[in-house]
Amino acid sequence: MSEDFDRLQQSATAGDDGAIDRMLTQFLPRVHAYVRVNMGPGLRRHEASADVVQSVCRELLEDRDGFEFRGEGAFLSWLLTAAMNKLRERARFFGRDKRDAKRRVPLSTAAVYDGLSPSQEVMGQEEIERLEAALLELPEDYREILVLARIVRMPHEDIAAHLGRTLPAVRSVLGRAVTRLGMILERDA
Repeated sequence: MSEDFDRLQQSATAGDDGAIDRMLTQFLPRVHAYVRVNMGPGLRRHEASADVVQSVCRELLEDRDGFEFRGEGAFLSWLLTAAMNKLRERARFFGRDKRDAKRRVPLSTAAVYDGLSPSQEVMGQEEIERLEAALLELPEDYREILVLARIVRMPHEDIAAHLGRTLPAVRSVLGRAVTRLGMILERDA
């Protein structure tokens, strides 16, 4: 982290709103990656992952008084839980029968790489889409632990606490998930 999390946490607990903002900013890339992977293609057609993250952050900042600062792992868990709840809410919204799909224009897949040539952007986007498709083939518990460990970079102990599992169980599932993902990617190469 770019700033000392403990110092920020102490300032946030003392009521420093700027400290909470800086804490949140440190985790934004990880939360965005988590949202992107967990959106699924259906929701991605209607909404950009950055918009979902922005909505999550806005709501969390409005409700920051409801959070008790108990460390970096708990803070990240709070963010990811809020992100997953937002994804479920948005999926329900767009899944309702009364939504007229003909009135919406699907989102184009935005390039996530600045400063690259168009061909590099396309190749990078194809790799992201290939990884996302492979992740969707995994069982849900494999995908969840793999995303938390490898994409969000959450420590294994924090994953265990976040999911209510034991540390050996998390490590075991992660090992199987990495192996299965490798097999899927190799098969589709």
